[in-house]
Amino acid sequence: VVVWSAVSTGGVRPMRLIETWLADPERAFDLFAKFPAEETGFENPAVGMDREQFAAYVRGLRDESLGVGLPDGWVPATKYILVNDEGDYVGIFNLRHRLTDFLRNGPGHIGYGIAREYRGHGYATAGLKLTLAKARELGIEEAYLSVHKTNPASLAVQQHCGARIDHEDKTEYYTRIATCMESDGLYARGD
Repeated sequence: VVVWSAVSTGGVRPMRLIETWLADPERAFDLFAKFPAEETGFENPAVGMDREQFAAYVRGLRDESLGVGLPDGWVPATKYILVNDEGDYVGIFNLRHRLTDFLRNGPGHIGYGIAREYRGHGYATAGLKLTLAKARELGIEEAYLSVHKTNPASLAVQQHCGARIDHEDKTEYYTRIATCMESDGLYARGD
């Protein structure tokens, strides 16, 4: 298994993404519990679950990543946990493996959230770079994302990763990011 890590530059710590079903169950539960049901577009369907319900939810995430038992209109997606170099679980990144018309004109390929106590430390930028590398591994050359206009920090994260605003509506910016960033030194291969 190859793990991609952001090269430490300018204070950004080396990190990794792990699939939610491979994470420590207790720590994953605690991370998901830090997020509300919805916050500026980031949705957390695990809100209010007890540990047993969460374990079933995580098993379902593995199936979802494999495309098993998906509801009509859904696409395979992998939900990752962002782990910093100290081993803290700091964020959640969701990568949809392909787009439907709804996703293409809405949420896009990638959604993410950083736990409140870890915001403002470059984790969203590093995590998005890692997720873009995963998207590239899936053959996605240009990732589609969206961001609420009330969340300028997330727009700045996306733009720092090379995003351009493709279009907008009253509440959202819809961005596009090329995934082929490996040659610019942002990634180092690790094991």
